[in-house]
Amino acid sequence: MKKIQIKKPDIKAGIHKLKKMRWSDVKAGYQKFKQFRAEKMEAFRNSAAGKKLHAVNERMNQFSLILHGIWAILINYIIEAMSRHSVMAAWEYSRISTKAFLYNAFMIFVTFSIVYLFKRRAFARIILSILWLVLGIVNGVMLSRRVTPFNAQDLKTVTEGLSLFTNYFSVMELVGIGLGAVLVVLFLVYLWKTVGKFKRKVNYLLSAALVAVSFGGYGVLTDYVIENRIVSTYFANIAFAYQDYGLPYCFAASIFNTGISEPNGYTAENMMEISKNREITKSTANTDVLPNVVFVQLESFFDTTEFKSLKTTIDPLPNLRKMAAEYSSGYCQVPSIGAGTANTEFEVITGMNLRYFGPGEYPYKTYLKERTAESAATAFKSFGYGAHAIHNHSGNFYSRAKVFNNTGFDTFVCKEFMDFDTTPTGWAKDDVLLEHINDCLNSTEQQDFVFTITVQGHGSYPEKRILKDHHLYAWGTESASKNNQWTYYANQVYEMDVFAQNLVDMMDERGEPAVVVFYGDHLPTLGLTEADMKSESLFNTNYVIWDNIGLEKKDGTIPTYQIMAEVMDRIGLHAGSVFNYHQARKDDGEVVDYLMDLELLQYDLLYGKQYTYDGEPVITEGHITMGAKDAEILYLSESLEGKYTIVGENFTKWSHIYINGEKQARKFINENTIKLEKSHLEDWDVVTVSYVGSSNTIFRTSEEYVYRNGRLVPYTEELKAEKLLLDHNGDAAKAAAELRQEQREEKRSELKAG
Repeated sequence: MKKIQIKKPDIKAGIHKLKKMRWSDVKAGYQKFKQFRAEKMEAFRNSAAGKKLHAVNERMNQFSLILHGIWAILINYIIEAMSRHSVMAAWEYSRISTKAFLYNAFMIFVTFSIVYLFKRRAFARIILSILWLVLGIVNGVMLSRRVTPFNAQDLKTVTEGLSLFTNYFSVMELVGIGLGAVLVVLFLVYLWKTVGKFKRKVNYLLSAALVAVSFGGYGVLTDYVIENRIVSTYFANIAFAYQDYGLPYCFAASIFNTGISEPNGYTAENMMEISKNREITKSTANTDVLPNVVFVQLESFFDTTEFKSLKTTIDPLPNLRKMAAEYSSGYCQVPSIGAGTANTEFEVITGMNLRYFGPGEYPYKTYLKERTAESAATAFKSFGYGAHAIHNHSGNFYSRAKVFNNTGFDTFVCKEFMDFDTTPTGWAKDDVLLEHINDCLNSTEQQDFVFTITVQGHGSYPEKRILKDHHLYAWGTESASKNNQWTYYANQVYEMDVFAQNLVDMMDERGEPAVVVFYGDHLPTLGLTEADMKSESLFNTNYVIWDNIGLEKKDGTIPTYQIMAEVMDRIGLHAGSVFNYHQARKDDGEVVDYLMDLELLQYDLLYGKQYTYDGEPVITEGHITMGAKDAEILYLSESLEGKYTIVGENFTKWSHIYINGEKQARKFINENTIKLEKSHLEDWDVVTVSYVGSSNTIFRTSEEYVYRNGRLVPYTEELKAEKLLLDHNGDAAKAAAELRQEQREEKRSELKAG
């Protein structure tokens, strides 16, 4: 056999050629390539194969509507198979729910009518097909990592969600996703240049009429399928809704069906009756003891013994189980499964029922991010409480910094103000929260309401054993990998349980009256089914209400939208329009009327004319302070190489140094030390420390320090006056006038903020 000779590439010659290349050479080469491609395309068109393909295209154009219908059915089947992770499951869905399947296929078919408005019809078909298929792929990938399907609300959190990618995907998976996206873009560019155009003249009037008729027909069909209960506008469980009604319809519903639609019977007269002539807006107390109230939302927490098959070497939650036996406890009915932490928060702090909002909607993103609303914070503050929110994750995630500001909290302490250990999967451990809860309680003279959201129990849960030290082991599931996942989860629950005990011990040691409420936000994303659960529900987590004021033990099931009102009622506090409504109506026996009137009340407060407030809403703007402590600089040292070390207090990984307002490259060492290796300081340079979140958001900035004679010292009013005098060449009058103007501006800013 003849030996294949491979010529060694002349890399040096190639580099030399590139260096000598001119822009005119590039343009000439491109023109030559275009001419070559045009000649090849012309040759192909004139060939027998080209002429045959042209005839086929002409025939397909004649029957394009029929082909669109067939292709829409096929695409719908493919995306359902990807969403269900099974070709057979998609077949069963199309067979059992045939009408819903065909309705979704018709939705896809309607979108293809748009292609008749373009000359590049083939390219438009490919674009639409890719968009639909990408929707199926994204949903399938999402469902492999969580229980909640992909919906429009995910698009509103996409910039925040990007920061979580490393928690859900490996490096190789992220590289694969990136390469796939690049290949799709290159493929589309190639198609744009190669796919032919529609040769005849486009009748835009007829095409527009066809598109209008298609979308009009879809609207009529949608009304029909809703009226005949083929699909529904209310999703009690968004995951089940996607299974029953199909991905295209459910995703579209999550786009267009948001907020609360005006309910029947919304009138001023009815709102006066529901609000008891606005009595529900008033705050009253029938107690002499005002305890500190701490709510702790435990991430993905539930009592693992509720999973019937699971066995563990020791009890993962002995402390909370002991509390549950001694204090009020029971099931907590949450609004979501496996995800949706922010929606559980929303129900708890507002008392509003999420069922009246759109499917998959996050009111944090669609309402509270931009608008104010009364909450537990405003209710407790009506009795003189301080109101604090704490979360050991990003302050911007789910727009929490804006949400807590718009709901009346005084302070919000997020991970940017914390120094913590992490789990093997990268989530902050919960024990760090003890220090910050204590700081918030110490920051005021009066009683405090502290709303705490934990994150340690967050998924995903590794299928391999990655823990170095185990508190316990779990087994009893269908596979070794599943046992490993449950072992990892149960170990996190064990540490969350230790945190819970340490918290109530700390509250007891403070010697102040206190109530602490623990509850899970949703079940973990571990493939649980209703049949697995003792309660036969995937919406039940667990709660415990610990106290040191002698509250009567009262067990039962409480929905998250009622739990705040329930706790306030038990300690003798009655405040907040929605909480007062729950306290007055939830046990009156008329469940249907109670829920219908709750929908009217929620609509009135958020989207209606606010008859309940009579022009005096509880909150019109927020004045939140981020963090409970300032970063403080104690001193600065300079090395022989001219590099600076700043020593101080309360530094975190998110503490950044600014010199004269410019962010510096820095290296975080520990909570007391930050190094500057590229900065240069001169006399009168102003230095500050800021806590910086995602998107370069500055949450809090320290007092100003000024560099003088090799030292950083507080920038006092005396030093500012001295600097102004220097700037004005010793003209004391000008310096004093400028200083007074600065003081007036600072005073205006303070008045505006407060």
